[in-house]
Amino acid sequence: MISRLRDRMSRVSKEAAAQGFDALVVAPSPDLVYLAGYDPMPLERPTLLVLRPDGGPVMLVPELERPLAAASPGGPAIELIGWTDGVDPYSEAARLLPRTGRVAVGDRLWASHVLGLQRAAPDLSLESASNVIGRLRAVKDDDELAALQRAARGADEAFREMCTMTFLGRREEEIAADLAHLLVRNGHERADFTIVASGPNSASPHHEPGGRTILPGDAVVMDFGGELGGYFSDTTRTVVVGQPPKGFDRVYEVVHAAQAAACDAVRPGVEAQQIDRAARVIIDDAGLGARFIHRTGHGIGLEVHEPPYLVEGSDWILQVGTTFSVEPGVYLEGEFGIRIEDIVVVTDDGVERLNRSTRALQVVE
Repeated sequence: MISRLRDRMSRVSKEAAAQGFDALVVAPSPDLVYLAGYDPMPLERPTLLVLRPDGGPVMLVPELERPLAAASPGGPAIELIGWTDGVDPYSEAARLLPRTGRVAVGDRLWASHVLGLQRAAPDLSLESASNVIGRLRAVKDDDELAALQRAARGADEAFREMCTMTFLGRREEEIAADLAHLLVRNGHERADFTIVASGPNSASPHHEPGGRTILPGDAVVMDFGGELGGYFSDTTRTVVVGQPPKGFDRVYEVVHAAQAAACDAVRPGVEAQQIDRAARVIIDDAGLGARFIHRTGHGIGLEVHEPPYLVEGSDWILQVGTTFSVEPGVYLEGEFGIRIEDIVVVTDDGVERLNRSTRALQVVE
């Protein structure tokens, strides 16, 4: 583990230098977990990992948390510098940074900490580190892919079991509770989100499940996922209770075809926006383009949403090992919505779907 973390910190340092940065600063976040294997609570006392192209990794930590940092997987590879209450931690951090130049800062660095660094080092230009760390995190190693595969299998089994259960006459929040239970029963440490949107609510992509009772003919969008071994699942399936509403079958076929076309477009060397275009052209040609109101997908790993984002304007080049969702949807306000989502990984010769549950329309009771 420690050799892997050393390698990650070294690669990030080299990438930062290649992009013209003189240092990189990361606070408690998935970035810190990825680089140092350390996951402290983000607090008003700053913990800051500093990576410099011309030196080894250094982490500024509150003195009371030094033992925790030292015992973390990456602790032995990092020089730890403690600071005590009453000392200005930003002045201490400034001593670890160049006097002038460009410094990349992690996206989860609190505004209060950014302002503190700006005050202590006014001649530094602080810029987002997302394009540095995000590009490395997006490409998963074998262990990361195995964790994502296990999470996807657990989510698939949860959906399979859900399709054997009764929906009619039950509340959205009850179905959501069943989903959360099934995710844990199928290997997840915890459920992270369970969107259950029925009837007209299914036309709201991020609907919060509530007390609405599911009725005959309702479409039900279920978008759910959880954490397993530090990595996340995320899948969406749309089912219908009995006889589908008017026009539903046609729209379902369009979304199903769009999702298949987007997955088929995935291969190494392709820009992320091309995947979005592949889905969107199918939906546009069906006259439903105005009702596809979100991007086609997002990266996934230590976070449910992370780079790359599959959206028009993204020239991010997909590489072997990149993982992301493919989830086109159509939403007819006041009627119904449909979304189909799989997590996929870019392979040498194309794409592998990590989610294997059926995408054919399931009619439930």
